[in-house]
Amino acid sequence: MNLDDYSRCDAVGLAELVRRKEVSPEALLRVAVEAIHRVNPELNAVIDTRDAQAREALEQGLPDGPFRGVPFLIKDIGVHAAGVPSDFGSRLTQGTVFPHDSALMARYRRAGLVLLGRTNTPEFGNNASTEPRLHGPTRNPWDVGRSPGGSSGGSAAAVAAGIVPVAHGNDGGGSLRIPASLCGVFGLKPTRGRNSLGPDAADIICGMGIEHVLSRSVRDSAAALDATQGPEAGDPYFAPPPRRPYLEEVSRAPGRLRIALMTASPMGGAVSPECIEAARRAARLCEELGHDVTEDALPHDGLLLHEAITTAWSATMASLVAMASHLSGREAEPDSLEATTWAVVRHGQTLTATELMRALGVFNLVSRQVGRFFQQYDVLLSPTVAAPPFPLGLLDANAPRTAREWYDHAFGHCPFTAVFNVTGQPAMSVPLHWSEEGLPIGVQFAGRYADEATLFRLAGQLEQARPWAQRRPPVHVTRTASPP
Repeated sequence: MNLDDYSRCDAVGLAELVRRKEVSPEALLRVAVEAIHRVNPELNAVIDTRDAQAREALEQGLPDGPFRGVPFLIKDIGVHAAGVPSDFGSRLTQGTVFPHDSALMARYRRAGLVLLGRTNTPEFGNNASTEPRLHGPTRNPWDVGRSPGGSSGGSAAAVAAGIVPVAHGNDGGGSLRIPASLCGVFGLKPTRGRNSLGPDAADIICGMGIEHVLSRSVRDSAAALDATQGPEAGDPYFAPPPRRPYLEEVSRAPGRLRIALMTASPMGGAVSPECIEAARRAARLCEELGHDVTEDALPHDGLLLHEAITTAWSATMASLVAMASHLSGREAEPDSLEATTWAVVRHGQTLTATELMRALGVFNLVSRQVGRFFQQYDVLLSPTVAAPPFPLGLLDANAPRTAREWYDHAFGHCPFTAVFNVTGQPAMSVPLHWSEEGLPIGVQFAGRYADEATLFRLAGQLEQARPWAQRRPPVHVTRTASPP
């Protein structure tokens, strides 16, 4: 198998070739390693390649799972593999090693995925761009002077460039959907509790943190969720089980959906005309497909919610950094943390339990308001982000800012995503639009709590109507890479 054949297949397709013995897992591993060598010097998406351990896993025999033999990358935070370092994108925790797989990592292995390495992430995931001081910036394969987004930017860039068809990511405020939009791939944030965070965490960012993958095809995302969804013993909550496999939903007709279209930022800031046009074009496509589209807006107070999110994130960062310092044996200080991380930690240390509970009260208020809104509509359509892929350095985490200034700056570029981390609802970024400059601009669709099925049906319909998987960026494994 060559790089062209490899990159034309999604993960489900590669696994089918393995099942039919038309290609071996060993051959897939070789071509994936070649793909990393071909484009990673230019992108810096993969920070750690573990081909020796991958070959050892093949020698020991792979489970007969739905992705048997497919190469896979994990983001450098959120999921950990036994004996594989986790840096969390930070000098403070560089080289931290867990002696066990996280529950989700174990499920990836049972699905037959072959762990090949780790992808870059901003420090502790605390940025909508992936440019940590520890590993340096990841570059967008559509324009290497621009950001791939964050915090799952390394994974999104790797998928877009053809290194792997699917890669792990997570989402505490948009961190799957933002890079999906900026890199032209598919990114779904599942319902809260759909994937387990165990055994090392019960809850992340006051319920906002969710784990899943980035992919080029809708069916890969669905099949991956089939392989990983469901609770582990001791989980504090979990989503209701699906009626049927999500992979089956992708090919099912969604019916006539009631879709609300929202283009104004809930935070009141500016939204690029190109992002608004992307959402409006998606709305027209949905109408052509037989859906009812009505312009409307979520009823909550976006600035009040942003203040509550700032509190929740700051409290979480203070706690996370304290735990990380204990694990690494290094002191958390300005010399070991980026400037904005340090500012957020210091702010989090000043918060009281009463202030955190007040923020959680806002979360409850907004969840009730948004829940009632979704009694009128099946889906909400909006831009995913407020602007097309932005230059590297725009979200500089080392610029001197207070915690509030940092979150105003970062979330101002992605005001549409975090509300669904708060409510726990599923939401996806679908790559339906490219700018006049040839840059991808994703469109977000959010569904009711625990209703990933409707989103997968709609995504499958949109993918068939406006295919995107074979659009290749300038930096791609099938193209000759320019010198690093």
